Amino acid sequence: QVQLIESGGGLVQAGGSLRLSCAASGRTVSSNVMAWFRQAPGREREFVAAISWGGGSRNYADSVKGRFTISRDNVKNTVSLQMNSLKPEDTAVYYCAADSLSTNWFQGDPRYRYWGQGTQVTVSS
Repeated sequence: QVQLIESGGGLVQAGGSLRLSCAASGRTVSSNVMAWFRQAPGREREFVAAISWGGGSRNYADSVKGRFTISRDNVKNTVSLQMNSLKPEDTAVYYCAADSLSTNWFQGDPRYRYWGQGTQVTVSS
């Protein structure tokens, strides 16, 4: 069993930056795909970014490309999301996910074995 704990959320003005972190405990996730998703009020959960076990493959939603960067540290068992040039439409609860159950993880398939509880990101205009 794996527990995922997100941190780093908060309130920021438009154009600002935040860095989210997700720490995995229980067992290593270094051999697993990890990803970030988000859910805004009244909307479906949506894909943000995913990273392969070695970090060599990464993909992003079109809405965040060029602004967000996903990275991982397999020694520390963590995955991070650096968010720059934040916009009010980035406001959402951000969730960390680990261990994809799909071969389509690169395209943002949301089927993951483990999920965190989420961290709130609010971007004011």
